[in-house]
This record gives sequence, structure tokens and C-alpha cells, in this order.
Amino acid sequence: MKLSDDVKTLEMMAVVKEEPTQGFSFKKKVISTDLKEDEVLVKVLTASFCGTDYHIYTYDDWAKKRLKLPLTVGHEFSGEIIKVGSKVDQVKLGDIVSAETHIICGKCEFCLRGEGHICENTKIIGVDTDGCFARYIKMPAANCFVNSKDINPLHLSVQEPLGNAVHTLHHFGVENKTVAIVGCGPIGLMGVDVAKAYNAKKVIAIEINEYRRNLAKQLGADVVINPLEEDVIKRVLEETDGRGVDVVGEFSGNKTAIEQAFKYVKAGGGVSLLGIPAKTIELDLANDIVFKGIHVYGVVGRLIYDTWHEVKRLIESGKLHLDQVITHQLRLQDIQEAADIMGSGNCGKIVLVPEDDIRE
Repeated sequence: MKLSDDVKTLEMMAVVKEEPTQGFSFKKKVISTDLKEDEVLVKVLTASFCGTDYHIYTYDDWAKKRLKLPLTVGHEFSGEIIKVGSKVDQVKLGDIVSAETHIICGKCEFCLRGEGHICENTKIIGVDTDGCFARYIKMPAANCFVNSKDINPLHLSVQEPLGNAVHTLHHFGVENKTVAIVGCGPIGLMGVDVAKAYNAKKVIAIEINEYRRNLAKQLGADVVINPLEEDVIKRVLEETDGRGVDVVGEFSGNKTAIEQAFKYVKAGGGVSLLGIPAKTIELDLANDIVFKGIHVYGVVGRLIYDTWHEVKRLIESGKLHLDQVITHQLRLQDIQEAADIMGSGNCGKIVLVPEDDIRE
């Protein structure tokens, strides 16, 4: 699709956070087609619902402090480029792209030393700027990654959260290692899938929700633990000859789960932390970190751009099972249903389509 130069604005339906209360609005918006020299205009094909979107929906304390309303929400998507800025040369009209959702400055200390994932001026689409739960979105061309047109668009829209899982597990490396996946929400489920794709020796999934425990089993978790019914530390040690796991991928943000993880990680092992705790974490630094020689890594988004190349490689390898991770397809206008499903916890990834056509 090529947009005519005569078209200066486009009408679209969008999911908007308008009021400082629970809920979203689905309303008509107008987007200008004028672009900065380094921008592209993307026609959204698929988008996916994230835990962050649910925080925005409920308007929790984080959302109250972070958001400036009104805001078009959503940050995970795939789409077709329909217009390019005057100095864009890395992508072209017709490319099917996914996008890095962190817009970085390229000028701060961290960007200049190749650590753009911790850019001090980061802006996140759908949080700090208008997002992708709409038919069209403008993006810096540098944030767009070209996909094969042969890959299912449903899979392409989840590359951003998949990148979180890849970043979490790739940092320490998990091949032939024992791995604990703590919290099997959508990204934790991807973590199970990624760990298996990386040939982990044993994957132990820890999750309270039965629906998600069953999904973890389907994705190949070797051991699945319900922390409401079992002593997690005892069970993990039993599964690892008393030594603990080599790597912990922490996706839950749960205070108790995080504190327990440092008890069952093996001496010299690694703890990758992606989940965001709402409560203060209490650790025995001497016995659980210092004397055990533990490595602790905070996962911020995706490495720009190494993680994206690794995600693409994994998808094209055919080793992932994204069809099982994606449990629901809904129309964008059914955003209330998507929020209800996410709130229930009985889902993996939810993919939204901006029009009535649900893709197979």
C-alpha cells in the first residue's frame, strides 16, 4: 500500500486512555500523515495486549504517576510501512515490520557506548507517546525491523515481549543448564519456550495459576510447581540434586517468589530479573549472594539491537511454539473483553486485529 501525497490526514479507530479511572475508550481519532525526515507511517496489522496495558487499564499507582492523558495505548505490533520520511533509507514502502518500542535519544552516555536499552531519555510508545492500538502509528525508522512476509503476522506482533524473554535467558546462557522460570504470565511462558529452544537441561516452571501451569507443561516445562501447594525451595533443590538451578528467569515480580529464588539458585549461578516488584525485597546478601558468588542481572527491555536479531533467528528457526503462547485473537474494538481476560489470568498472549478480519 502506498499513501497518496494528497492525503494529509487519516481517520482511524483507536483505544484511548482518556479518564483517570479504570477503563479504555474506543473512539475515532485523526492522525496527520506529515512525517519527520527519519520517521515512517505504519498501517497496523496486528497488536498484542501486554501486562503494561492492563496496568494502564486499571489505572494503578504506576499509571497514575507515569501517564499524561489522553493517550492512545498499546506498544506491541506488526504492520506495513505506507509512507517514509525524506531521509529514511533502512526500510521502504511495503515492508512488513515490527518495532522496538523504546525510542532512544542516541546521544546520552549510555546510547553512545552501545547501551541504548538503558538510555536516560527513553520514551515508550503507548506509555509516553501515542501507541499502536489503532490503525496507524508513526515510528522512527530506526525502531523498525523488517520481517519475512512468510511469517504469520500474529507471531510478528509478539516479538517485543518475546525479546524480553530472550534478553532474560540469553544473558547467562542456558544450554545444558537447569533453569527456573518464575511466573508464567505471557512473557514467562515465552521464557519456558525460549529455554527449551536453547536446549536447557531441565526447565522448572513456577506459577500459581492452573491455566498457565498447563500451558507451561504444553510448552515443554519438565517440572511445574504450584507455590500455593508446595514448598518451592525444597522442591527445586530435590529436582537439582540439592544444588539448586543454574539460572533463574524471574518474570513474576512477586516478593515471596523473588526472595525464594535466591535460596534455590546454585552457587555461582545467575538470577535474571524482569518482573517488577510492588513491595520491598528483603535478601540475605551475605549468605544468598556474596558467599554463593551469585550473578544478578536487571533486564531492561531488549538490547538494542542484538536482542532483535536473536529473536528473528529464533522465530525463523522454527523452534518456538508461539501458536501455543498466543491463546486469544480478538478485534481491537473488543478491548474490554481483552482486558477482562487478562485480568482473569486465564490466557497466554492476546493478539488484537484492528479490523473485523481475524487472521488464521
